[in-house]
Amino acid sequence: MDRDRLKKLAAEKRFIPGIYNYCDRWCERCPMTSRCLNFSISEEEFSDPEARDIRNKMFWDKLSGVLRESLELLRESARQWGVELETLDSPEDIENIKAKEAAVENHLLCRVAKRYSELVENWFRERESLFFETVAAAREGVSLDEAIEVIRWYQYFICAKVMRAVRGKMEEEEEGSGEFPSDSDGSAKIALIAMDRSIGAWAVIQQFITDGDRGGIDAIAFLDRLRQAVEETFSNARSFIRPGFDEK
Repeated sequence: MDRDRLKKLAAEKRFIPGIYNYCDRWCERCPMTSRCLNFSISEEEFSDPEARDIRNKMFWDKLSGVLRESLELLRESARQWGVELETLDSPEDIENIKAKEAAVENHLLCRVAKRYSELVENWFRERESLFFETVAAAREGVSLDEAIEVIRWYQYFICAKVMRAVRGKMEEEEEGSGEFPSDSDGSAKIALIAMDRSIGAWAVIQQFITDGDRGGIDAIAFLDRLRQAVEETFSNARSFIRPGFDEK
């Protein structure tokens, strides 16, 4: 996609600015794709089935092209404001960024969120044969495969968004900016929504466990403690208004 096409697409009124910043990236289930610039770019650029396959060279060529043109647009806009992006990061800035990333990774919330991802992976690996046998079963109108899909989708997403929230909070405290809605609260909110949905999915899975295994209950308890900790750390997260999703 060339730069002129990107500009033309971005100027369309139907798109909600920033709607993709606080979504769960599950486009197949999203009712707002027609209002999302990211989704439209993806559909236009990756309409060819081969271009959607990450094992295919076409996919990476297309992705590189979109990123390259997007970066050029960013540089062009920055120059209009008298900013040269290439001169922003000094060696001291780079060291500060590395130190901040290390602090984010070592933050208690981030370590716990990462541990949840590992817990999910271990639990499913140990019970793989069980779910191959029962995945088509259904109880009380809710399918097991649906619950598994939800848990797997958010397995790593939760950690990624918690880390973004922690990183954002550090930057906001450092810069002292309270003028705009907090990005850290927005990131924390979608992480909390992912936790809510995952806990519900774990509750469904627990209905299918007949061997007395408490792994599902332990996962719910673990995730609920993480959820409480995130809510305490980001006390305004639940009230954050996500563009397109929470607006009336």
